[in-house]
Amino acid sequence: MDTTLKTLTSQVEEKSSSLRRLRDEISKVLVGQHYLLDRLLIGLLADGHVLVEGVPGLAKTTVVKTLAAAIQASFSRLQFTPDLLPADLLGTEIYLPKTGEFVIKKGPLFANIILADEINRAPAKVQSALLEAMQERQVTIGPQTYPLPQPFLVMATQNPIEQEGTYVLPEAQLDRFMLKLSVGYPTREEEKEIMRRFAGQPEIKVQIAITPEEILGLREIIKNIYIDDRIMDYIVDLVFATREPEKYGLNLRDMVQYGASPRATIYLNLAARAQAFLCGRGYVTPQDVKSIAHDVLRHRLILSYEAEAEDMTTDQVIDMILDKVEVP
Repeated sequence: MDTTLKTLTSQVEEKSSSLRRLRDEISKVLVGQHYLLDRLLIGLLADGHVLVEGVPGLAKTTVVKTLAAAIQASFSRLQFTPDLLPADLLGTEIYLPKTGEFVIKKGPLFANIILADEINRAPAKVQSALLEAMQERQVTIGPQTYPLPQPFLVMATQNPIEQEGTYVLPEAQLDRFMLKLSVGYPTREEEKEIMRRFAGQPEIKVQIAITPEEILGLREIIKNIYIDDRIMDYIVDLVFATREPEKYGLNLRDMVQYGASPRATIYLNLAARAQAFLCGRGYVTPQDVKSIAHDVLRHRLILSYEAEAEDMTTDQVIDMILDKVEVP
């Protein structure tokens, strides 16, 4: 096992150099927001989708658009509105009078990286159409089903301030997102650099650092990253602590209405492997799991009215679980 780990770690160190180049290219445009960038890379490497919550102007669109340019991937920005139709995303059948045939005109969802801007402004039918694409990596237009290009990543955004004219995302759709991120304001120094870099300056161009085919190759390496049985037990314990908190000495029964689904267990495993890869390691540590736990569990816990009355947040509940569950 030691020899295998050494071989895998050396392979990870060699391949992760391309990600360093990718980070450097994106940093030409992006100021700060390292947390957002790292989590997007984890979503891309672990084949998961990312939901980002933050006020306008925090470079959410900039980072995902720059990421697409730096990996030579096709990119679509979808502005979700209440009058959007599923066909506006998926495409539709068009009748050709001259030939008497129907042809398929594919929609903007047929791209490697999708920015679903203000996803909570779309009605249920549109969200359902996006659900199939996110889960199955395919869409259905008329009688035919079409695979989506790989890699395929959806980064959806929500504005936490303005809630008029919005639709609450169903739990089934929230569960399809591997990570939910909460993005804050930049520091004073970062904001000054943003002003210096973008106030009246020409647009900064990025070079291609990695290709979509190389991303797919990195995914195969990440699948082989070693994760010990004790760490897998730790992941299961974290998820079960959200469902049966009293078994772990946690007094949360009246606070958590519904715990995390089995998808949380799968995504904690995959995201921890991707996190280990970003750190240049061929094996997962408990810290990899802890560092990603909030982002994987945040949107999967449904708190009770009692918890909301006490102004308790899901992040506080996750902190309590991480403090109580024994680390291997």
